[in-house]
Amino acid sequence: MPPKTRSTVTPLNKEINQSNVVVSSVKEKISDLSIDRHKDKDVEFLTLSEKLKINDHVCDHAWSIWDSVRASKDIILDTNLKVWGACLFIAATDLEIMTFTFTEVQKAVDLNVKDFFNLLKKLDVNMDTISTKVNGAMARLEKKYEVSHALFQRFQKMCGKIYADASDSSRKDSPDGKRIICTCWTLFLLAKGRVLQVEDDLVISFQLLMCVLEFCIRHSPPSMLLQPYKKATNMGQPMTRTSRRNHSKAKPCSPEVNLHLLQTLCEENECSMDEVKDVCMTSFSAFLESMGLSGTEELPETFELSNQYEELYLKSKDFDARLFLDHDKTLQMSEIDLMQLERTPKKNPTEEELVIPPQTPVRVAMNSIQQLKVVLASASDEPSDVLSAYFKNCTVDPTQEIIQRVRHLGEHFGQRFAQAMGQRCMEIGSQRFTLGTRLYFRVMESMLKSEEKRLSVQNFSKLLNDSAFHTSLLACALEVVTATYGGTGGFGVRVTIETDLSFPWVLDVFQLVAYDFYKVIESFIKAESSLSRDMIKHLEHCEHLVLESIAWRGDSPLFELLCKAQEEGPGEQAEPPANLNQPLQHSHTAADLYLSPIRPSNRIPTRAEALDTPTLLYHPTQAPRHPRSTSLSLFYKKVHRLAYLRLNMMCSLLLTSHPELEPVMWTLFQHTLQHEYELMRDRHLDQLMMSAMYAICKVKNIDLRFKTIVTAYKNLPNTKQETFKRVLIREGQYDSIIVFYNLVFMQRLKTNILQYASPRPPTLSPIPHIPCSPYKYPNSPRRVPGSNNVYISPMKSSRMSPSVMTPRTRILVSIGESFGISSSDKFSKINQMVSSSDWNLKRGHDGGPAPKPLKRLRFDTDGQDEADGSKPSGKSTLIQKLAEMTSTRTRIQEQKLKEDADSLKREEP
Repeated sequence: MPPKTRSTVTPLNKEINQSNVVVSSVKEKISDLSIDRHKDKDVEFLTLSEKLKINDHVCDHAWSIWDSVRASKDIILDTNLKVWGACLFIAATDLEIMTFTFTEVQKAVDLNVKDFFNLLKKLDVNMDTISTKVNGAMARLEKKYEVSHALFQRFQKMCGKIYADASDSSRKDSPDGKRIICTCWTLFLLAKGRVLQVEDDLVISFQLLMCVLEFCIRHSPPSMLLQPYKKATNMGQPMTRTSRRNHSKAKPCSPEVNLHLLQTLCEENECSMDEVKDVCMTSFSAFLESMGLSGTEELPETFELSNQYEELYLKSKDFDARLFLDHDKTLQMSEIDLMQLERTPKKNPTEEELVIPPQTPVRVAMNSIQQLKVVLASASDEPSDVLSAYFKNCTVDPTQEIIQRVRHLGEHFGQRFAQAMGQRCMEIGSQRFTLGTRLYFRVMESMLKSEEKRLSVQNFSKLLNDSAFHTSLLACALEVVTATYGGTGGFGVRVTIETDLSFPWVLDVFQLVAYDFYKVIESFIKAESSLSRDMIKHLEHCEHLVLESIAWRGDSPLFELLCKAQEEGPGEQAEPPANLNQPLQHSHTAADLYLSPIRPSNRIPTRAEALDTPTLLYHPTQAPRHPRSTSLSLFYKKVHRLAYLRLNMMCSLLLTSHPELEPVMWTLFQHTLQHEYELMRDRHLDQLMMSAMYAICKVKNIDLRFKTIVTAYKNLPNTKQETFKRVLIREGQYDSIIVFYNLVFMQRLKTNILQYASPRPPTLSPIPHIPCSPYKYPNSPRRVPGSNNVYISPMKSSRMSPSVMTPRTRILVSIGESFGISSSDKFSKINQMVSSSDWNLKRGHDGGPAPKPLKRLRFDTDGQDEADGSKPSGKSTLIQKLAEMTSTRTRIQEQKLKEDADSLKREEP
């Protein structure tokens, strides 16, 4: 029954014991490398070890990793030197004795950043080759590199627009342009390292770069500047912060800042002037004062800045970002990586050819932020008149409590933001909280309007006096803002750069129970029409994180709810197995979920109470019985469907030759979730899924090793190595998924597992209905029934700034080829095709009479496509919408032609 391992049972809490105890003992014995002690090792390996100045303990650990990797049959080794470099990096990180920087080991083995990380991931074939500590160090390095690379790419382009002949060092009449650029970039690296507590925040780093550029431009010779920057430096006298505030001896004097020049920089780079100005007046001004650069009339010497940055670089032990200036190959991306980074959308060569610039991470982040601000420009960070009316209609007016809660959470949010990003970033945190507050009130108003329409009531006293509802709604709004600033692309193109503020950070800040937070996500998405497809996907991903692990933390109230539900008997289970194969369609709103009964009660509410509580209190078929918790039932439905979806994906990767095993695995998996839910405490859904897969294969005599399961699991989206490398065994003790299976899962479920090997196995659980996402993505294209290549979709969120778009670019329609002459003919053909009487017939390839009636697609309110098998009767809503779209397009074209004709008439002599 237990899986085969290379040794006997792996020691409990191996990572803690080996990582902390061994590290502490090794640090006491740090010494130089003794060559005589390592005569059994390769000479070139020892030469590399000496070059990187490692000691005996790191050398031994690295060689043992090399032995493990070399013995594996699943690795096709690269050159030994490169693999040795990776092994030394792993060993030094594990033992916390890093005597070399990341750049030094790169140069020693001749690998760039991406290739080095790819090699490390390639070596991780065994679950104990790379620890979670090393994996975390890799993730931080890779994240910092991606941000730094994106910023340098943007910096290069900006310098080309600011400085004339910046690359020409032969000019005699001006300072060396290269020197100015080197000074500017090194000053930025130094400022970023000292100002920001976390250097992988793309947006704040870019805003800081704007401040550095303003300083350098202001101190550059005017002869080197291009327009509009030359003009901006001469626009009046520089303005200071002290000109707007009272002088105070307790406050340091701020440096001069040319606000007109800063405004020009922000406009040219689609960056918020207010946010950059705040960074400049707080964080950057303090940095300049600490450097003794306040009030200086000349740029600092590059050599002095470089020496100070050298200290930061050697202390951090990561990569030397100055090498970007030299285009050093250790920091270069491959052409394929660059193509993926700069995705340039195809152009539509119309009369007004629209050239969309490459969608780099910086451009995406700036545009996403700008679009978020456009959406919230008309919103207020206080309750609107409509909301105030709802509050006054309540039995207990919640106005003061809501305002006080927002104020208190705002102060706490600013403090925690400063702790995460740096103490001088508190004002930035307050600005983002203000945006989140505007979105919070905006969505709340939309929700209440929808509830009023649904229930025909205006008194929402219980809901609006529910603290968990308000905290969850505000947290969701702040997650949208944080994700937009963090590079997720809430209102634009998705760029995945996780930061320390990534979900579930906001839950930890508000000490919000994840089970409460999940209740608001779906209603939030439906209430906020401006959310893009990418932000909806992000919130859906947050929901998955809650379902798979966060809601199962040890102190979660979920376990008490499940215990009570189980005590009520089979009729009151969180989710009866018989319901699993039904589609996940429901009409529950946030009000239903927050106000659904928690504790069973025999008392039937009065009609007034029912109206005062806009919630579905009773299941229609169980009116006289105890009410079932709507929120718990829906939660378990979603957990089951997510669980089966993961299992189905794994089986499609590993067990295509044994399809009969999937329903058996699901039965065990579902039984565990339903009756052994305590196994989920402080664990992950996928840990139970992988254990169930292994158990069934074991009793069915199918050779499927945990190593193979883990390798396939890595290919699933949004997975982390901690899921299978660091599993809770018992309180405070963690180990690999194999140890969890042997000591916990198998011990708890041994009797049940063995039943599947008997002649009379347990009855198989019904397979859950695998639905499309319950969320309606605004930009999803829909195929026109009966056509091969005709799709319609709403206008996608612009990749450009909203101010750049014109009425013409807002109505561009793609029909498979570029618009040009005879566009109206193409529309006519589409009209003819979709409105013809035989559009519902599928013709045979041979032209013969072999048509089959197509199933009609029903587009429901949840955005799911279901084939109902019915015959089409008349024009569908989809066809009518397409006809309306075409008609609108035709009217606009005719109007434009008429305006052009009138214009020509006016121009005639």
